[in-house]
Amino acid sequence: MLVVHGEKAHSRYFGETAFKMLKGDNKELMIIPDASHCDLYDRLDVIPFDKIAEFYRQNLK
Repeated sequence: MLVVHGEKAHSRYFGETAFKMLKGDNKELMIIPDASHCDLYDRLDVIPFDKIAEFYRQNLK
């Protein structure tokens, strides 16, 4: 499970709370510095595509 949230997102605590409840070791919480919730929809310079792709390469086999 990959949980991605912007550091400044109002809903960040939802993701952090859900992440704490996840079991297993194939999980990652990714907090994007200085990003809001909306930034992760359309700011291509903020979205960490490389880190997301690497997570899926490692965990989707």
